[in-house]
Amino acid sequence: MSQFPSISLPWLAPRIGVVELFGVLGTTIRSPDYGRIFASLRDDARVRAVVVDVDSPGGSAAASDHIHRAVAKVAARKPVIAFIRGSGLSGGYLVSCAATKVVAIPTAVVGSIGVISIRPVVSDLLQRVGVKVFVTKAGAFKDMFQPFREPTDEEQEKMQGLMDEYYDWFVDSVARTRKLATETVRALATGEVFSAGKAKELGLVDELGDLDTAIDMATEMGRVPRRLSYLRPRRAVLERLIGRAAGGLVAEVAAEVERRLLTRVEFRA
Repeated sequence: MSQFPSISLPWLAPRIGVVELFGVLGTTIRSPDYGRIFASLRDDARVRAVVVDVDSPGGSAAASDHIHRAVAKVAARKPVIAFIRGSGLSGGYLVSCAATKVVAIPTAVVGSIGVISIRPVVSDLLQRVGVKVFVTKAGAFKDMFQPFREPTDEEQEKMQGLMDEYYDWFVDSVARTRKLATETVRALATGEVFSAGKAKELGLVDELGDLDTAIDMATEMGRVPRRLSYLRPRRAVLERLIGRAAGGLVAEVAAEVERRLLTRVEFRA
């Protein structure tokens, strides 16, 4: 028997990882940053369970998909509890349903399962200010997303086909992760928003409660002490130089300009 007592180093102790997802997916919540966070949680043996704290209306379809897959990879190795504190809508719900269990505060709103494409058209504005646009292209549909003209009927038909493909993928993803029949989810996937209580009745949420409820569930499922470790993205250089609030404002303004001018496909309420 060793004469020296065993020493437990605090930084090696088992813990619960907590990740906050507050805001729009793809802008406020940058998918590469959070992809790295979830990958580190997946591979960290000290982290026995994860709580994902969600308050998001959704956002970019691609960003929602990326984070959904990142969460699912963690859930394949250890318990992940999604806690919807305010809104888990569209892409925000897609991310949540990748977790092992979903907890929502009773006053949260959940759902809005569907897909939307937004295409700004500024042709009238350009005409009023005397701006003409000339296009040289190779490929019949190469300019179909440009804002300087309205889409043709054929382009609209092709865009609708793309929306239907995204929609089917969304429905299938919710059905698979929530273990619901595809047709059951399809009947709910009208873009409708549900209260957390109604979402529980429909099978979109497992439990009603607060963040402590989610942490208690993670503690029990992960068989881990209530020791929390919050993981957040590193602040961008701009934010470090001019401050978090100012840097965030600059990022939001840039994102808003992009949203107004570019055609986009979103899982967003």
